[in-house]
Amino acid sequence: MATIPDGFEPFAYSSAFLDAVGPLYQGARPDGTLLLGLRIEERHCNRRGFAHGGLLVALADLVLGYSLGSAGGQRGLLTVNLTTDFAGAAQLGQWVEACADVQKAGGSLAFANCYITADGKRIVRASGIFKAPGKAPVISQSGAGGPALSAGRAD
Repeated sequence: MATIPDGFEPFAYSSAFLDAVGPLYQGARPDGTLLLGLRIEERHCNRRGFAHGGLLVALADLVLGYSLGSAGGQRGLLTVNLTTDFAGAAQLGQWVEACADVQKAGGSLAFANCYITADGKRIVRASGIFKAPGKAPVISQSGAGGPALSAGRAD
């Protein structure tokens, strides 16, 4: 089994999807910037033996969302737009690492760029826009006029 670089530990968050994608590891730059990484296994590869592009996009989405949420003190950010450019590929056994460069966080919309490297060589650039979840409108019946919307929650 290939080693995990020093300074990385298993990713603190889990879900059925993350468990299927991973195992993911988290680390940080000296300035505290979140790093997410993973060692490319055979199950991550396409028929040509490269890490599947969908895996790399998922990694970009994760590091962008968690980085923006942390920077803005928000949770549960929703991906509005994710643009991804592939400049290279990752191969079986390579260490892949993702980090985000936050442009604006803490408002209703948040913006960041992501860079993914394979063994230190940049292979992906992604740009993301995320939305902070608001209160969902509540639909209530309002007589003959039909449903009425309000900005509150129905408890």
